[in-house]
Order: sequence, then structure tokens, then C-alpha cells
Amino acid sequence: MRPVAVTFALCGIAALALGAASLASAADETDPGFARVGAEMFQRYCASCHGTSAEGNGPVAQVLKVPPKDLTRIAARRSGNFPEAEIARFIDGRFDVVAHGTREMPVWGLTFSKREVPKGEDPDAVARGRIEALIEYLKTIQRK
Repeated sequence: MRPVAVTFALCGIAALALGAASLASAADETDPGFARVGAEMFQRYCASCHGTSAEGNGPVAQVLKVPPKDLTRIAARRSGNFPEAEIARFIDGRFDVVAHGTREMPVWGLTFSKREVPKGEDPDAVARGRIEALIEYLKTIQRK
């Protein structure tokens, strides 16, 4: 198995073990292993729009109708709270309410459940693990 596939498989297994409730918890601490995986994923999937520094200044940002958010200020915009469940739902994108408007951001939950899913693994668990890793990374880059 390729190292990336093994990492994603571990993320999926960990997410399955933690359950969906872990996405809803407002833990102040981060998991350094997940955060490292999340940082790599961020550079691969998110930096083109949000920028390598996650400040919303990626090379694609200027051509988007809605400018990407500064992801280093998620908690600052919410009185210091990092809403893990809300961010997880937004990254995932498969469960957004159509009435809330259109969405330029890709539906990463669909992408993450189909790309490089190790044989025998639950695609949804793998997607949740990948989203959890991104969230762990985002928690580490919050500024006041």
C-alpha cells in the first residue's frame, strides 16, 4: 500500500473509532498526527483557493465569485470558539441545505470518499477521517 493510502486508511479508522460525535466536540487540544496529515491535505486540496497561508489569497481566489475565507480567523470570527461540527459539514458539503444558496467550494466529502480509498475500507469513514484531519490542522493555525 502507498504511504498516502495508509495514512488515509488510518484517518478513516480513527474517525470511525471516534465516531461522528468527535466532529461536534469543541476540544481545545489538537491531535498532532492528524494535524500533520491535515496540513498536507490542505496544501493539496485547499491552498489553490485559500492560499498556502490559509488567508484566502490563493492563486485561484481572484477568479472566484465569492472570495475564499481567511481560515486562520475562524475562531476569532466566533468569539474564540472553533465550531468543529459546522466546519466539518461545510468541508464535507454533501449535506448542505440547498435553500442556503449555491456553493463554489467543492463538495470534498464526495471527493474524499472516492479518491484513494483503501480496499475494504468504508468510504464514508475515510472521508470523515480526512475531514477530521483538515479540522485538526485548521485548529492549529487559528489567530486572534
